[in-house]
Amino acid sequence: MSGERARYRTSLEDSARWEGLEFRSDDIVISAPSKSGTTWAQMLCALLVFQTPDLPAPLTTFSPWLDMRIRPVEEVFAQLDQQRHRRFIKTHTPLDGLPSHPGVTYLAVGRDPRDAAVSLHHQHQNLDRETIRRLLGEPAPGPAPPPAQRPSEREAFLAWMANEDSPFENLDSLRGLAWQQSVAWSRRRDPAVVLLHYSDLSRDLEGQMRWLARQLGIEVPERAWPALVDAATFEHMRQRADDLVPDERRPIFIANDRFFRSGTSGQWRALLTPDDVAEYQHRIGALTSPDLAHWLHHGMLG
Repeated sequence: MSGERARYRTSLEDSARWEGLEFRSDDIVISAPSKSGTTWAQMLCALLVFQTPDLPAPLTTFSPWLDMRIRPVEEVFAQLDQQRHRRFIKTHTPLDGLPSHPGVTYLAVGRDPRDAAVSLHHQHQNLDRETIRRLLGEPAPGPAPPPAQRPSEREAFLAWMANEDSPFENLDSLRGLAWQQSVAWSRRRDPAVVLLHYSDLSRDLEGQMRWLARQLGIEVPERAWPALVDAATFEHMRQRADDLVPDERRPIFIANDRFFRSGTSGQWRALLTPDDVAEYQHRIGALTSPDLAHWLHHGMLG
């Protein structure tokens, strides 16, 4: 991951905030598009690092979202500097926008883009936009459209699919997601990069956790595995939503329990027409290579 870094700046994030972070040689950086399994990957790292379901603090406290602009970056750096355990840091920045440091593991997470889009639509509806606006110091917007005029799930999906914004300014689109995953996929043979997929976790959670532990060089006593795997299930994570939802110490969701809405795959099938599916296949084929598209839709185990 050498050469000049790209800069990504969106309404909530700025990859320039990584400047000045003092890395440690065993740091883990978790990079994934929104709603692609970032929090799940954070939880897996927490369970493997601490080796107990009883985490010492809410997830945000020891795994901050570094490039989120709501918190002063100096505050995040100080928080990370105080940590004495192995650190794991969240980001939605693609790998080409992150600093390179010897020994750091870059954990990239994938998910079927169609499932990510459906989940992203519901997350946008759950955001407390007034609180976010105030924390960012932005001016008050004009009147919001009445609920009847807001896009349906299908309309939101089609807009997400057709969006042509630059990924450097908007990663929450099919184009942005494909760009981010293309960067990760191109580095899949880099020893510093580990690829994890939502579908593989859903099919074989314990197997994937054991595999991830090996990739991270973490030894886990055999007796500890059942409790760790149980704590990593979607059902148990949803029960602990208040401790796991990303809030960066400032509540940004209307309801925390809605963050873990479903966890299932394939809900897009009930939304899209055959023509929509055909258009999606054409679009993803234009944005990704065939092998990357297969991994995005199926994972390594599919």
